[in-house]
Amino acid sequence: MKKILSRARCTTPPFFKRLQTIALGATAVAGVILTAPVSLPAGIITAAGYIATGGAVATVLSQLTVKNEHKRK
Repeated sequence: MKKILSRARCTTPPFFKRLQTIALGATAVAGVILTAPVSLPAGIITAAGYIATGGAVATVLSQLTVKNEHKRK
């Protein structure tokens, strides 16, 4: 658990920061669709659920990705 927490505090590479931002946006849009007060087709609701799940997973994995400071020989 300590290793996961230390990875979460480390510097995230630029690519994964961008990926994290996109994933957070997709999760937010999916959340809006899921909580919409109007009736939407079942396919859209199902897709929004998958997008929300995928966005949350991508956000967490992007946060736990760290720069490798060690160079291979």
